[in-house]
Amino acid sequence: MSRLLFVAGLFAATFATMLFLVLPIVAIFTHVSPATLVDQLGNPVVTDALLVSLQTTAEAQILVLLVGTPAAYLLASRRFPGRAALITLVELPLVLPPAVAGIGLLAAFGRVGLLHTSLPFTQAAVTVAVAFVAGPFYVRTAIASFETVDSDLVAAARTLGAGPARTFFRVVLPLARGGLAAGEALAFARGLGEFGATIMFAGSLQKVTQTLPLAIYAQFDVKFDVVLAISALLVLISASLLVTVKLATAWTPSLRSSALHYAPSTST
Repeated sequence: MSRLLFVAGLFAATFATMLFLVLPIVAIFTHVSPATLVDQLGNPVVTDALLVSLQTTAEAQILVLLVGTPAAYLLASRRFPGRAALITLVELPLVLPPAVAGIGLLAAFGRVGLLHTSLPFTQAAVTVAVAFVAGPFYVRTAIASFETVDSDLVAAARTLGAGPARTFFRVVLPLARGGLAAGEALAFARGLGEFGATIMFAGSLQKVTQTLPLAIYAQFDVKFDVVLAISALLVLISASLLVTVKLATAWTPSLRSSALHYAPSTST
C-alpha cells in the first residue's frame, strides 16, 4: 500500500507540475480566438518590433559568434593562470539582474560613462545590450563543447602537418558544432527575449529600439490583444529554438567521420 501511495504521489506531483507549467502557455493561445491573434500580428507595433528584434538579435549573434568562438576555444584548450577567473567573468552576466546589466552598460558606454560614447538610446545600443546578456550563454556552452573534443584527434591532425588554424576549422569545429549550435540557439532565444538591460540602455522607441518584449510592456495597458499576439509569436519562436537545441545536442559527428572529412586535405 505504501508503495502504491508513493507512486500515486509521484504521478500527482508530476501532473500538478505539468499543469502549472503548461497552463499559462495554453492560456496565451486560448484567451482570444486564433483569428484574432493572427490579425493582430499585422499591427504596425508588432511588425515594427519584430523587425527591430530580428535585426538587432542577428547583429548581436554575429558579434557573439565572431568574438565568442575563438575566446571559448582558447579557454577550453589552454590551461593558464587566471583561467578560472576569466571563465567566472564570462559567466557573471548569466546571474546578473537585467536592470543591473543595463546600469552597467550605461556606466560604461553612456555619455557620462567611462567611455563617453553616444550609444545609449540608439539601435546599436539594443545590439550591444543583447550581445552582453546573450553572449555568455553561447560562450559557456562553446567552452563545454570544445572541451569534449578528443585531444588525440587534434594531436593526430597536427602530426599529419596541419597548422593550428586548419586543425581548428577541419577537425575541432566539425566535432564541436553540435554543442556550438545548441549554444547559439540558447543565445538567440535569450537575446530575442531580452528586456531589462535593453530598456535601461536603449529605451523603447518604436521603429528604433522597441523590440518585441518592449512592445509587450508598451501595449500592456493599451491593447491586450496585441500583447497576446506578440506573446504567442515569441512562444512559437522559443519552441522552435528549443527543438533546435535538442536536435543539435542529440547529433554529434563520429571520430571516424571527422577523420574522413580531414583525410583528403592531407593526402598528396
